[in-house]
Amino acid sequence: MGLKAGLSKLFAILVNRQLNTLRKNAPVLQQNTLLKLIEQAKNTEFGKAHSFSAIKNYEDFKTNVPIRDYEELRPYIERVTNGEENILWPGKPLYLTKTSGTTSGVKYIPISKESMPGHVLSARNALLSYIYETGNADFLDGKLIFLQGSPVLNKKAGIETGRLSGIVAHHVPGYLQKNRMPSYKINCIEDWEEKVDAIVGETINEDMRLISGIPPWCQMYFDRLTAKSGGKKIKDIFPNFKLFVYGGVNYEPYRAKIEESIGFGIDTIETYPASEGFIAFQDSQKEKSLLLQVDSGMFYEFIPADEYFNENPTRISLKDIELNKNYALILNTNAGLWGYSLGDTVKFVSKNPYKILVTGRIKHFISAFGEHVIGEEVEHALMSVANEEGIDVVEFTVAPQVNPPVGELPYHEWFIEFGTEPKDVNAFGQKVDKALQQKNIYYFDLIEGNILQPLIVRSLKKDTFINYMRAQGKLGGQNKVPRLANDRKIADGLMSYIK
Repeated sequence: MGLKAGLSKLFAILVNRQLNTLRKNAPVLQQNTLLKLIEQAKNTEFGKAHSFSAIKNYEDFKTNVPIRDYEELRPYIERVTNGEENILWPGKPLYLTKTSGTTSGVKYIPISKESMPGHVLSARNALLSYIYETGNADFLDGKLIFLQGSPVLNKKAGIETGRLSGIVAHHVPGYLQKNRMPSYKINCIEDWEEKVDAIVGETINEDMRLISGIPPWCQMYFDRLTAKSGGKKIKDIFPNFKLFVYGGVNYEPYRAKIEESIGFGIDTIETYPASEGFIAFQDSQKEKSLLLQVDSGMFYEFIPADEYFNENPTRISLKDIELNKNYALILNTNAGLWGYSLGDTVKFVSKNPYKILVTGRIKHFISAFGEHVIGEEVEHALMSVANEEGIDVVEFTVAPQVNPPVGELPYHEWFIEFGTEPKDVNAFGQKVDKALQQKNIYYFDLIEGNILQPLIVRSLKKDTFINYMRAQGKLGGQNKVPRLANDRKIADGLMSYIK
């Protein structure tokens, strides 16, 4: 065992003690965080406009600060991006993260000097929690790769601006810099396919031990490594590769394909980073749930997902959540986001400690007929059947067909790229439909009542989603195909890819 691995085990013990303190005091820490945030921002333009000086508790806060999504907060954010100071948070942001919004076009999310450590320390603690539980630290003595956006930053009104992963690349701890790949020069390549090929060339003969990134783009990396090596499994290219760290999407639809590419069932760590803040990470290999970060400068609020679009939805803090209930996640952060609807839905599976599963996007659902089918339900329905039948799913998306051919009932249309296709796609679709009916009672009622016909599966050509994302100018990086849409925009774009 090398020096880094040995020291990390000692450090992991210390960090685990700190995390245990946070686990035991989460509701109190959250209330303290709220009061601290209000005090720090009371003299900002937002704080003055929302009477922060008069806020004494969470009830006052709810009265004074409404829920807003990005579009509703945009007037304040535009003042920040124009270079004004003390708008949402004291001073100017340290960075602006640039993201692609589904409805908002380009979005700029502020990162302050106070919020930046949360992004770095949470990622560090995810690795240390793994080391503490498993005793496996040897990956720190080899090469580590983070498949991410370019670290090249531009300036907007004097504020450095770039993709979150590119910004975070500038804050990788010094003790990991010598282990880290790809090289800065290759990491700066903007074209994703050119970049992946360059990374393959640079890493194929290295001792890669940890690989991190969004699953579909890691899969592309694995595919090209295999092709470059003449058909070898990843375990034969990187015999010491033992840990895969991912985030951004549900891993389950990708697991079978990735493990087949690697050659064994590798240890994984799921993380939940967002431009707005690093929210949670998997702290145990024994559970898939994620430990909520309760003391990193963010105060969380929760709205029951089925009330989100109501005029006056219920709005609660951590201490009042219920287990196994879907909530829309609302953030208040030390970068100046207030009552900010992140757009994600989560459910708690534990209160001791507070652990969550990410269940989907509040706007990524299908409810064209009142069924309100969410991401967690479609992913479970598909993967339960696929795993049972040994079917490999590369990627998929689902949309409603509200204007079927004359004489037919409406239906949900599933666009699936298979790695190994079912012998009978229609029979496969019928099983998935039954599984979805079991997960969603409203969908069951619509099928039983002959309002909808069972779902229809469209089998797509190889590399459909790569080619579709390329055509949209969104190949690689942090870009993801939504699994669910309540409209036909993506579905219509995929029609030409059907087998």
